[in-house]
Amino acid sequence: MMRDVLVGKRIARVEIVTDKIVFQAAARTVEDALVGRTVRSVGRRGKTFWITLGGPGPTVYGHLGMSGWIREVGHEGPRLQAHGDAPLDDATGRPRFLKLLIEPRGPRAIAFTDPRRLGRIWLGPEPDREPRVQRLGRDAFDDLPTVAELLALCARRRTPIKALLLDQTTLAGIGNWLADEVLYQARIAPHRVAATLTKPEVAALRRAIRAVVGHAVKVGADHERFPRTWLFEHRWGGGRGSQQIAGHAIRRDEVGGRTTAWVPGLQK
Repeated sequence: MMRDVLVGKRIARVEIVTDKIVFQAAARTVEDALVGRTVRSVGRRGKTFWITLGGPGPTVYGHLGMSGWIREVGHEGPRLQAHGDAPLDDATGRPRFLKLLIEPRGPRAIAFTDPRRLGRIWLGPEPDREPRVQRLGRDAFDDLPTVAELLALCARRRTPIKALLLDQTTLAGIGNWLADEVLYQARIAPHRVAATLTKPEVAALRRAIRAVVGHAVKVGADHERFPRTWLFEHRWGGGRGSQQIAGHAIRRDEVGGRTTAWVPGLQK
């Protein structure tokens, strides 16, 4: 969506809602980095994205954090579950929790919003020289390693497989619920030491990553379009979830420092 709206367009106007937590560069420098320059490309790895612009000047980077969202102004699109049912725009049509608005020449615009202020915007060199990009592992959607490569990654790690999936320096783009869903679909227990996984198990893990991440991207992370056979709708604690799935008990433990839902009767 960002590529469709921005690439090849000259930025006519930028609006920044000053926030010293979200912005790691002064508002004026971010505005100067964008206005009047033509967008050459938009890149992404995991939750980190960047806007590469023509002519001299820095690259603009962002990280979505837990609640950051990018959408085309005037188009609601699918909602993330975290957004709830509250209106996305205020009474004047302005995006709620706006941090950055980018308007290229023409009728379309991009908004970055973040109610929890956990996202980040900063300036840096080209992506191949930006430390925060170079520290990231390969992207779980665009650049998923082969079975052999994943097997080699697992063989070197004595950590739980859930922790490995959450490690963005190993594989970028898998968050907490995605990791739980992938492991449920692959029938692998989250606390299993990564190095103990067999080649067939790693192959099942890769298939699950491709299927789960691929479907989530296809439907724009719209949880109402997730299959009802997924763990997702059942995984939440309290009144939001359930205690069973397919006749098997759901257990909730802490693995890799995160609350983890899994099904001992199916995941080994």
